[in-house]
Amino acid sequence: MRTRMRGWRWRRNPLRRRSDVVEAWTSLLLAVLLCVGAPLVGTAVGWWAYGDAHATQTTQRTERHQVPAMVLQDAPAAAPSAQGAKQPLYRVPVRWTEPGKGTRTTVAKVPAGSLSGDRVQVWLDAKDHGVSPPPTDAAVWQHGLTAGVWAAAGVAGTVFLGRAVIGRIAERHRMAEWEDEWARTGPDWGRRTA
Repeated sequence: MRTRMRGWRWRRNPLRRRSDVVEAWTSLLLAVLLCVGAPLVGTAVGWWAYGDAHATQTTQRTERHQVPAMVLQDAPAAAPSAQGAKQPLYRVPVRWTEPGKGTRTTVAKVPAGSLSGDRVQVWLDAKDHGVSPPPTDAAVWQHGLTAGVWAAAGVAGTVFLGRAVIGRIAERHRMAEWEDEWARTGPDWGRRTA
């Protein structure tokens, strides 16, 4: 049966080696990095990604506008998918009337299954080219949250990898220290004393 002694690397004892102390301190440091560093990095990266996506969203909302238009050609039907899945958009010709400029025509993205003559809302850029809609608030939050989670996971993975490497190095040093100790005490081990 195996008995575990907790904290033996921190207490003075004849079996503790220098590599044990180094491994104990690095393990403590890595635990702090895992518990404090990973969440901090994840939060910082998440807020940065959210700010970047929010700036992109704001820019796209100012550069794009939405107009009601009439579909000029049938859009392909959507393939059957899971319930609640987002409906795909297809590029088809549309026509709309702009006050002071008359009737305009362009190719824009419309929902799958739109028929010729249907009225749809399309997004256009400053040059009246059909573009995708700007990201929603939910998409911006999702982008920031995903970036933060992946950054925290990357830090945690790096910490675990570092712990494995340090453990291997410490084990190698520990065996070398034991080997040196045995070389000093081994010859005396079998000698009889009176």
